[in-house]
Amino acid sequence: MDTQTSFGTLYIVATPMGNLEDITFRAIKILKQVDIIAAEDTRHSKKLLSHYDIKTRLISCHEHNEVNKIPHLLTHLKNGLDIALISDAGTPTISDPGYKLVTAVAKEKIDIIPIPGCSAAIAGLSVSGLPTDSFLFLGFLPKKKQKLRQALESVNNETSTLIFYESPRRVKTLIDIMQNTLGDRKACLAREITKLHEEYIRGNLSDILESLNEKEVIKGECSLFVHGQMEETTIDKEQLEKMLCEKLAATDIGTSDLARQISKEFKVSKKYVYNIILKLRTANFIT
Repeated sequence: MDTQTSFGTLYIVATPMGNLEDITFRAIKILKQVDIIAAEDTRHSKKLLSHYDIKTRLISCHEHNEVNKIPHLLTHLKNGLDIALISDAGTPTISDPGYKLVTAVAKEKIDIIPIPGCSAAIAGLSVSGLPTDSFLFLGFLPKKKQKLRQALESVNNETSTLIFYESPRRVKTLIDIMQNTLGDRKACLAREITKLHEEYIRGNLSDILESLNEKEVIKGECSLFVHGQMEETTIDKEQLEKMLCEKLAATDIGTSDLARQISKEFKVSKKYVYNIILKLRTANFIT
């Protein structure tokens, strides 16, 4: 006889990110039916449970006690009790506690069932205005600037849309370093998704940073969506010289700024472009 048929089930239940109405009927049903709800912050989760008259036993399972809680939760599951894991907002285990618990439960061949719902990464991506056919979720990056730069440099050539989470205190630092590391790419900053002061700022990274600098205070967790590396565009010397002549004739842009702009657009050496511009000016192609 397979004794595992008497085991309970671990449900990974997505909860609202802010608006309490963003929860599925199935999630409410599961939270009422299970024997135990393991929550990231019991005080925070009580508001949701009270709103839907859910009286299931509530225990804590967060970043600092998850490892110690695993043996107890496994015992409950092996004794046939069903457990629902919830985080403060959105889908558990996605930049939230729960990964270690899920891994441990999976090793015991106990059923783990997702109850889908909110996710800031997916919700924000859907309205970002950036490509959605391929994306790379990177969550929270290292806090130390050197490690942050290294993390960004490692995805510099990634062509998929990049998704990051960041706190309101560090988001401007992230964007500033990102702009210098990845270039001034198209992006979208989503803040306070589904909440009262919901906001989406679209444009280049420099535009978003400028908008944030105008705010006295930045509140709410932030999700940042950044365009991936564009496919390399090639251009021969004759085409390059013709285009530079046209740009120099039409604008008074500086040599260095123009070289930087063309270098990024066509993936050619800035020094190479700079020297061509100097040659054109010296030869009096541009008056």
